[in-house]
Amino acid sequence: MNPIPVLMYHSVHPRPPRATAALSVHPRAFADQMGLLRERGFTPVPFSALGDGPVPPRPVVVTFDDGYADFHRHALPVLDDLGFTATVFATTGWLADAGPDAAGRPLDAMLSWGQVREAAEHGVEFGAHSHSHPQLDQLGGAALRDELARSRGLLEDRLGRAVTTMAYPYGYSSARVRRAVRAAGYGSACAVANRTASLDARGDPLAVPRLTVGRGTSLDTFARVVDGAGLGRVYLREHALTKGYAVVRRARYGVRAGLRKAAGRD
Repeated sequence: MNPIPVLMYHSVHPRPPRATAALSVHPRAFADQMGLLRERGFTPVPFSALGDGPVPPRPVVVTFDDGYADFHRHALPVLDDLGFTATVFATTGWLADAGPDAAGRPLDAMLSWGQVREAAEHGVEFGAHSHSHPQLDQLGGAALRDELARSRGLLEDRLGRAVTTMAYPYGYSSARVRRAVRAAGYGSACAVANRTASLDARGDPLAVPRLTVGRGTSLDTFARVVDGAGLGRVYLREHALTKGYAVVRRARYGVRAGLRKAAGRD
């Protein structure tokens, strides 16, 4: 099986706030990128399809993290026009009308539950992205389990369908987090890694790599990304930062785990 590009978007916005600017794409750029997929014969499939069976000859997965309102305004019409599907990993505590379930600090205007349902009716798949968008690999066991269960439970209750996919906030996970994800009932999960995904036995379904698409991704670079050409050069800086930061995060968790144990907490 050839490698599959799993694209990671966040915001599609003409004038994004500073907090989301680097990972936002302009609506015109997004339309051009989706048009290029069509021209090159790619067929978008939902993320869950990677583990559910046969996929079309040239599959691509288009994912969005967080659940920003601009997905409904700017991305969904483009996807509808092309007959494309996508997967949105929603941070349930950030949603605009989360009410008593509100948690965390959203970075921009968020989808409402009504917009989530409308997008789902248009063929968009929804997966979990935690409840309050914490760094999951830094949480103790009880807090980690709660984040995973609440987000999945709310999505299933509101959409009336099973939710078996998720994406790690910030892309951070660990073996411990992945075990908790599996125990919570998820069958597959997205990391970042900036590599193409594989459906063979070597791939970990709970750490499926994705390819970052952001403000600085030109159409030429986007074409190289989906074709898997020269990814090491495209994501050179990201790969170097990821390796270094993984060491820091493991050490940081060890310190925090020691403090929780000393305090008698999970």
